[in-house]
Amino acid sequence: MSHVYEERATMIAAGELQSFVPFGREHCRNHPNAVNLQLRQLQPASELWSSDGAAGLVGSLQEVTLHEREKERWQLRKGTAPYEVEYEEELYVAGNMVIWSHGSKNQASYVYKAFTVDSTVQQALWCNFTVPQSKKDVKDVVEKTVCIVQSTCVNVHSMSGKDFISPLPFQVSALWSTKFGLLLERKNITVDGHMSPIREPLPTLFSMLHPLDEIAPVVCKSTGLFESRLQYVTDSALRVVFTCHEPSIIMTYDTQQCTHTVWTLRKVTPEEQTTVLKCPDQPGPVHTPNAAPSFISTHLRNVTRLDSPASPLHCHALHNQSRIPASPGLHSRVHSPSISNMAALSRAHSPGIAAPSFSGAQRFNMSCHTPSPRGHSILASPNSTLNETALLPEMEPILPDLCIEQLWTETSAISREKGCQAAKVFITSDLCENRYLCFLVESHQQLRCVKFLESNETSQLIFASVTVITAKDAAPLEDIHTMLVLEANGSLVLYTGVTRVSKVFVPGLLSPTFSVQNHQPQLSTPLENISTPARAVVQHMSRLEEVGMPSPVLEVRSAKQHHESSWLEDSSFQQAAPHIHSLRDAVSNRVTLELSSGSMLRITIPEVATSELVKRCLQAIRFILPKDTAMKVLVKWYNSYNAPGGPSMHLEWNLFVTCLMTMMGYNTERLTWTRNLHFEVPLSPVIAPKKARPADTGSDEDWGYLRCSDYHWQVSMRPAVAVQGLEPVGPPGGVDNHESALGLESSALLFPHIPVLFYVLHLLYEDLKLDELQRSGARALVGLLQQLAKDLQLEDFIDLYWRDYPSFIKTFKEACVIDQTQMELMTWPVFLDGEAPCVFSWLSRCLRGQDVTPFPHLPGICERTKLLVLSYALYVVGDEDAISTNMLKYLSRLSAGQKKNTSDPFLRRQSSVKPAASSGCLAEKLVLWLTSAGFTLKDLESVPFGVALPIRDAIYQCREQPCSDWSEEVCALIGRQDLTRQAHKVTLANRKSTVGLNVMLEPPVTSEADEEEDGMTDLHPEVTGLIWSQDLRVQEVRRLLQSSRPIRVNVPHLPEVSDHEYIEEKENKLLQLCQRTMALPVGRGLFTLFSYHPVPTEPLPVPKLNLTGRAPPRNTMVDLNSGNIDVPPNMTSWPSFHNGVAAGLKIAPASQVESAWIAYNKPKSADLANEYAGFLMALGLNGHLTKLATLNIHDYLTKGHEMTSIGLLLGVSAAKLGTMDMSITRLLSIHIPALLPPTSTELDVPHSVQVAAVVGIGLVYQGTGHRHNAEVLLAEIGRPPGPEMEYCTDRESYSLAAGLALGMVCLGHGSNLIGMTDLNVPEQLYQYMVGGHRRTHAGINREKHKSPSYQIKEGDTINVDVTCPGATLALAMIYLKTNNRSIADWLKAPDTMFLLDFIKPEFLLLRTLARCLIMWDEIFPNADWVTSNVPQIIQENIGNQEQTSVSEDLNMETIVQAHDYIIAGGCLAVGFRFAGSANSDAFDCLYKFARNFMQCLTTSTATVTGQYNLQTCLSMVLLAVSMVMAGSGNLKVLQLCRFLHKRTFGEMNYGFHMAHHMALGLLFLGGGRYTLSTSNSAIAALLCALYPHFPAHSTDNRYHLQALRHLAVLAAEPRLLVPVDVDTLKPCYALLDVTYKETQWYEETTVELMAPTMLPELNLLKRIKVKGPRYWELNIDISKGTQHLQSILSKDGVLYVKLRAGQLPYKDDPQGWKSLLAPNLNNRSAEVRTFKPEAISTFTSDVALVSFAEYFCRASENMKHKQETVALLSAILYECVTQEYPEMLPTHISIDQAVRTLERGDLCETFSLWQMKLVLELCESRVLQQRLRDTRRQGHGLLLSSEFLPVMKSSADRALDRWLCDNGHVLQEYMRGQPMNNDTDVNMLACFLVYHSIPSLKNMVASDLEGCSCFPELLLKSSQLGVPVRALLRLSPLLLQKHDSGV
Repeated sequence: MSHVYEERATMIAAGELQSFVPFGREHCRNHPNAVNLQLRQLQPASELWSSDGAAGLVGSLQEVTLHEREKERWQLRKGTAPYEVEYEEELYVAGNMVIWSHGSKNQASYVYKAFTVDSTVQQALWCNFTVPQSKKDVKDVVEKTVCIVQSTCVNVHSMSGKDFISPLPFQVSALWSTKFGLLLERKNITVDGHMSPIREPLPTLFSMLHPLDEIAPVVCKSTGLFESRLQYVTDSALRVVFTCHEPSIIMTYDTQQCTHTVWTLRKVTPEEQTTVLKCPDQPGPVHTPNAAPSFISTHLRNVTRLDSPASPLHCHALHNQSRIPASPGLHSRVHSPSISNMAALSRAHSPGIAAPSFSGAQRFNMSCHTPSPRGHSILASPNSTLNETALLPEMEPILPDLCIEQLWTETSAISREKGCQAAKVFITSDLCENRYLCFLVESHQQLRCVKFLESNETSQLIFASVTVITAKDAAPLEDIHTMLVLEANGSLVLYTGVTRVSKVFVPGLLSPTFSVQNHQPQLSTPLENISTPARAVVQHMSRLEEVGMPSPVLEVRSAKQHHESSWLEDSSFQQAAPHIHSLRDAVSNRVTLELSSGSMLRITIPEVATSELVKRCLQAIRFILPKDTAMKVLVKWYNSYNAPGGPSMHLEWNLFVTCLMTMMGYNTERLTWTRNLHFEVPLSPVIAPKKARPADTGSDEDWGYLRCSDYHWQVSMRPAVAVQGLEPVGPPGGVDNHESALGLESSALLFPHIPVLFYVLHLLYEDLKLDELQRSGARALVGLLQQLAKDLQLEDFIDLYWRDYPSFIKTFKEACVIDQTQMELMTWPVFLDGEAPCVFSWLSRCLRGQDVTPFPHLPGICERTKLLVLSYALYVVGDEDAISTNMLKYLSRLSAGQKKNTSDPFLRRQSSVKPAASSGCLAEKLVLWLTSAGFTLKDLESVPFGVALPIRDAIYQCREQPCSDWSEEVCALIGRQDLTRQAHKVTLANRKSTVGLNVMLEPPVTSEADEEEDGMTDLHPEVTGLIWSQDLRVQEVRRLLQSSRPIRVNVPHLPEVSDHEYIEEKENKLLQLCQRTMALPVGRGLFTLFSYHPVPTEPLPVPKLNLTGRAPPRNTMVDLNSGNIDVPPNMTSWPSFHNGVAAGLKIAPASQVESAWIAYNKPKSADLANEYAGFLMALGLNGHLTKLATLNIHDYLTKGHEMTSIGLLLGVSAAKLGTMDMSITRLLSIHIPALLPPTSTELDVPHSVQVAAVVGIGLVYQGTGHRHNAEVLLAEIGRPPGPEMEYCTDRESYSLAAGLALGMVCLGHGSNLIGMTDLNVPEQLYQYMVGGHRRTHAGINREKHKSPSYQIKEGDTINVDVTCPGATLALAMIYLKTNNRSIADWLKAPDTMFLLDFIKPEFLLLRTLARCLIMWDEIFPNADWVTSNVPQIIQENIGNQEQTSVSEDLNMETIVQAHDYIIAGGCLAVGFRFAGSANSDAFDCLYKFARNFMQCLTTSTATVTGQYNLQTCLSMVLLAVSMVMAGSGNLKVLQLCRFLHKRTFGEMNYGFHMAHHMALGLLFLGGGRYTLSTSNSAIAALLCALYPHFPAHSTDNRYHLQALRHLAVLAAEPRLLVPVDVDTLKPCYALLDVTYKETQWYEETTVELMAPTMLPELNLLKRIKVKGPRYWELNIDISKGTQHLQSILSKDGVLYVKLRAGQLPYKDDPQGWKSLLAPNLNNRSAEVRTFKPEAISTFTSDVALVSFAEYFCRASENMKHKQETVALLSAILYECVTQEYPEMLPTHISIDQAVRTLERGDLCETFSLWQMKLVLELCESRVLQQRLRDTRRQGHGLLLSSEFLPVMKSSADRALDRWLCDNGHVLQEYMRGQPMNNDTDVNMLACFLVYHSIPSLKNMVASDLEGCSCFPELLLKSSQLGVPVRALLRLSPLLLQKHDSGV
């Protein structure tokens, strides 16, 4: 019987039994699988696709029968999810279905995804692929996927919703998931010997790093004796049996050698790649990668013959052909993760379609992998010659991605029998964190465990010893660091690492121990011929079963099982109770048992410990003890804790104490307090049978704990008892006689380690004291510590515990005697010699400014101690390096096995303390460091209030003065939700919810129908309503810019006009009005810029361009298409292009736009093609066109639609601005004859497309100074007309485009154009500008210009009319802002009449503008400067037009026109210089000129200048004004635009309307959210867009291509700052201080703006600050860099702000008179009294505070006597809320409670008093007094209010002084070290000692305070001890009184 008992004694019970059925099986039954039949019939070739021919069809119809069951497989894993709940995931495979389900303890399983594929699933597995990011600092994205393997392909489905199909180029035996991606094992297909010569084998192991990457062979690095070799893994005997992610290793089994090998798996280094590809010279061993090409090609031929038509290789031909791209350059690996287009294409075709299969099969067997978009595919080295070049087009070798390197191989000593391949491999770790790789060799019934560890230097793994455990099966339990082993006899045993813990008792299963013996002999008879029956060769046994017993049960069973049955299970044994047959699916601490009956049970193995306290104690014990001892302790504890019928939760601690003390050698039965732990046995049914044992056999002491009491042992000494004035329960009588005999058993396991254990547990106790939530744990621990301290005679510690828990410790009487010899057996660590470490007194020393010794710390266990100690060192001591280099000054790390060291362990802190840093930066440092250590507000709440105060103070400081670029976590810690919100990257998906800007308010007054179609609905009314709150100007702009409704045509019907003529008159009038309508979209595009986020499932709504009219009074329709009047052909083609651009520009750059969506918007009808062309251009301008697949771009361009080409070329170029992108360059070059080689075929490219392409080159190469392009463009400016009428029409626009492009390429380079001096760019341009002899064409295009044009006779001079504008602007852009005076002087207007006559007046405008842009810094915003550009001769003569004495040679008309154009040029220059600045001087100046021109238009002088010229000048000045005021919506400019909008008669043509409405669009750019930049790039874009020659009619592109007008968008930048209230998420007003840096024109200045407002250009600013008093202050410092502010502005400019308590937003209270703090701040006392708790809701939205006011600050009827308390609480609440530190409310109340308890005298633990003391010391500390005088903190005291603390302090002092008066003798007795009587009130004594920081008894005795004769001597001695003077004054009467009496 005893034997059985022993078994039981170390047995643990498994919990939570439940029968297990894979969830997928149930789901499969209900899965509509037969439905697939219809789908199948649609695919004729599906037989080819399914692995076993037609069986696929039939198979899908069958139910899941027994036959199918064989194929079912499943695996489980621990779910990884963002939320805390732990769950399991199951992946179930049956037939052609895969079911992925989730389930957890408290939630039923549910299907997460179910996949059905076309052929039988061979395998399904989870795999994570990493997608490398192009940027360095960005973390790689991990795609979590599930891979489904079929015979011909792998389907990969990622959790983010992508799915890929990767074709398999060979038959695969297994796939393995690794850290890098998939590992593929090739099936070894044996080839008949006679068909091919003996040759080198092909690789067998391949890797795939991403579903779109190619499959590459794996290389293997094996280190020989002399050199290491690199080769492909080609050994067909190598099988992978296991892969692991962390560490990244794989395990293989060699079927010939019969050994297992472990390899590390890593990425290949570049050197290794080159080594593998090079051909080794010497004839290497067989494995070298010298894959002879002849062999490969012969192999190819053979294989091609071998493969049957149904071969899996056939279906891939198509994949290959489609995946070999046309231009590999476009498809680098970068594209691969986002399905590259070719891959997408190949996926679109069903692989079943027949295709010429020969090439496919060839290529595959050749390369054993899928050719990737890079086209690498051959194993042969590149320099080997190929025999049959015809067969193989040039192919590159495949580069390997992964390499395996050998780590460990099984020694051959372990028997080499066939079939000992590992059936199961896993990694497990033991309780002491050793790690083992275990593999189960089933045939030997062995589990072999290899210990491994990481070496220090490299990340290499070192494999150590092998341990063999006999086992039938095993499974790891990761969470509890153990594994479960099924022994040969069928019992379950728990191991941790290789240490046996105990048996596992599974209720309801018979332990097979009894029945085994009688079956063994019978069974070995049929197997006598085998030498070792113990190794049970499995095959024989299963054969026997099949022959002998064809019973249905067995079939079901064997079908079920993976692991074939072991030889023990003989049929007769089956009839007995079912027993465990195998283990599977271990997840965390749960595992499934497969029973012999075929059913499955899921069990849970219990945890090592559940209570936090026990866990931490075990951690500390494990940390300090040697590993083997620690292991024994843990195993022992595990067994006692988890015995069947183990203890209930709250008894866990008692059990632990008993167990630990027993192991230390205590007899826990004899100690009173531990015996109290074992009171009153609860007779639970489980334990009852055990009681049958006679009770007096006391041998099993550790079993004694079963008689433990059900109520907590602490209850007997609970402080509650003392409070009620009862005597604490003494120990029961009759124990005293034993006291002498209490001793320790020195042979106990932990006896030698008692001092060390005591010390670590003490440190744990100190750490627990720093956590409010763990206080009860500290209290529980103190009992154990007190006992140990007594026995080790550590007075210091006893004193310390007594001071912490006076009333509790008093009841301890017993000590165990440890005699001297025993003491010597213990290892005394060095650290026990110093003082007893007490964390509170350490912190208090810091606060008092005394020297501190390093505080001992257990790394990883006492983290809270470390944090707080270092925080004090940093913030209170003021040592900035405390958290970095000086850490050891404050912390001493404990490590196991420290010996006594000779040097003094407590180094005094060096006195050289740095000059104290300013408190502000210390606070910042502290907060940042705490956050980096993972400390949150939640943690802060659990820090005791006294300790937390300095941290709260630092937090409060940071809250007042935060830094704008702190991370989200820091902002959360300092309690600034506004900043937290700001730091939280607003993702686009939930933009709607987070940023309140997209929410439509109630729609404006227009009716619903109109609302939809005008294309301007998406502006943010909340913001525009704040910016322009006084009027409806936005509505007015919408009215002016809408083009989707019919126009009102009002023509009076005169009596003499016939009806027919009247209709014609109406239509002519409509035609005139339509000129205006057609020009509107250009302005509308700017107005609605970037205001809309499209829905990816809907096409973009494009408003109609409505060219009909309505004639009053009858509202009859007027139409241009009636045929009554001539309408120009193609009139609407450009306007509808502009309309498309306007619609496309609404899309914000941050939207999600995919290639498919762009194509999806393509209209069906051809008449909308122009609109779509515009839409494409707009997508380029907002950067989305880069997402359009190259395929689609080529597709659009080949259509040859002129508009589409223009839109696409300009769009793509704008999207790739300044990138020099090669693929785009090719695209553009095809359209520019000059960039093609001279011999190329002449392509017929429409002229306007050439213009667009030339500008495109300028955009793509902007600012790069690219020499070749500059040379070509320079020549193109003066391109002569060709002979056959080519280049003859619209030459001006081409020349201009070449000039603009040249300017962009060399933008701002000025004279330092690298390597272009020989081109003489400026001189050449000057010549183009002023005319002269044409130079002969050098260079490439000589041929083309040989014969002159037959039409245009220009002679050999330059045609200045064509080349001047382009050359002028090119000069302006090249020398932009360079202030190069010599070039600028070339551009001066001529100052003689003769020369003036030679030059077109409009060219004067360009010259003036160009000159001013070069002399950028000299532009001034005043009228004098503008007129100073006019030459002398004009200024003199312009005034005297009226006088008749004008000399004949002066042409008045010329002078007036020149004057007007030069003035316009000057105005335009001012516009450029101050674009987007809203500079008031510039505005006044330009507005004055605009008014002047308007007056001229209406007066008679217009005749001299000409209406047209005046109108042009006016348009330019208007554009200049709106550039300056861009985005500001200025009312005066709006009135000008509206006035010009109404003028539709006279000279007003399409172009002028376009100019006016562009001005209107710029004025409200992006709905007021955008404005213009003055960067070089922006100016270049504006020059293209605002070229001062506007088209005369809607088809006019002669001087300037209309599409370029939209480039103005490239100059727009978001600079609107919108404050959003973080609580309501609504935009609001807030005051900003904007500080400008100083420049040469002005000092550093600060202006006050009311946001939402436009900010100036960011490079002019120094900082931006949100001002108080209404909102929390916030500084954005721009001098450090503008990225932070730019990111805010680009996200709609949302700046989160938070209202301060008691303040109202500006909208509700503009003057600030309604605020609650405003009225009577002068009269404080009255204010507190009048504070009604109801009023609190206006101060704070915090629910907790509101409820506090509700329940604690309102005196109800029955609380009359509590009136005072209520008043106090109200005052505290008011203080906290108005001063805005509501988090201090609990602190105030705790202090109040502590003082009250002290006054009543019933503190039984001194914890709260310690805190109170720390608070007082903080407030008195010199460091902080100093900091409070610091300027930054003026007005802010410490966090506690001025009146509250002194009152509390004096109450505490009074209470203790009163006690001292009465009980002075008690204190005296204590100080003399006399034992205390039981009746004295020790509680108050302890309080006194703590409060006055009186040192421990030992120190006081040592320094002989008693011996002092006078006060000064006392003062001196005590100051060395660190006793405060305050305490000394109270002590001195007692200490000095005996001297007085003695005198």
